[in-house]
Amino acid sequence: MGSQAPTLRVWRVTKYNPADRSERGHYIGREDTDSDYGPVEAAYLDTVAAFAEDTGVDVLQIREPSVPIVTGIGSDIHERLGGLVELFGVGLDGYHDGAPLQLDHAVELVRLMLRGDGVWCRLEAGDDFFVHVGWDQYVYVGSSAGCPRAIAFAHKHGLFAEPISGSPYVFGLDDDDHIDVRSADAAFWADLAGLVDELGTALLEEGYVHNDSRWHRLTPSTVDTVGDRLTPRARLLVWPDLSADVPGVLDSLPDEGLVEVVWQDHAGRITSRLIEESDQPAVRARLADAAAAAALSVYAEQRRPLMTAVLPDSDGVLRARWTP
Repeated sequence: MGSQAPTLRVWRVTKYNPADRSERGHYIGREDTDSDYGPVEAAYLDTVAAFAEDTGVDVLQIREPSVPIVTGIGSDIHERLGGLVELFGVGLDGYHDGAPLQLDHAVELVRLMLRGDGVWCRLEAGDDFFVHVGWDQYVYVGSSAGCPRAIAFAHKHGLFAEPISGSPYVFGLDDDDHIDVRSADAAFWADLAGLVDELGTALLEEGYVHNDSRWHRLTPSTVDTVGDRLTPRARLLVWPDLSADVPGVLDSLPDEGLVEVVWQDHAGRITSRLIEESDQPAVRARLADAAAAAALSVYAEQRRPLMTAVLPDSDGVLRARWTP
């Protein structure tokens, strides 16, 4: 992956004793790879806070946030968001790329990531500091400072802060090839308005986080109003409108593999779910009274939206690093 800023020092913070590693660096000791939801987890969180304080950081930015993947027609993504809802509310307002978090809230987000339920993001403070949570209770901290107090704190509380060359989770071009990403600027919205005028209606997918989207049906009179309420830095994908021929959509579902089903109820709410072939009976029952629906491939070579873009910041600069 890419490289950190030249002056950044990086530590791997874990509960795993370096003496219990093989010659290739693999841990071969007996520590559990899950969070204990107790004193060890608390030591991780306090250590992260200590590194931030040593760096002089009290606000971090959320980068490339994700939520748990949910499949199946009967599942509810909000049932799996738990702590995210406690931090950000039911609508997850404030959980998006570039959102600032006070240190105490950022530490709570680290707690959710340590528990391994599918919540994840990078936490950064410009070029001065970052926290990346990996698999199996591996935490990577980067700082422009030496952080001697934080290192001592970690060791005192049973953790190991080992200096390493860099985090394996630093964002790089191999995460998302964002060189040719289109900014959702005035020209994009003009082109989108023209497309909707031509088609009459269209469907806008608002990717506010990885693994979940909000959906909007566009008409010539609603393009501007929808654009005004989108999540900052969202990934935008424009699709042909939902079909009123719901039985036809259901009959088109593939015999095997994943597919994304999008449907609108008669109250106007639009929902999407990833399903596999075993879910199809439940899908047919759930969509029996749907007003409209569509089936979208999840495979990159078959997933071809009409337009894509990523929202720039309010100053017009595209700082989001992900692709639609």
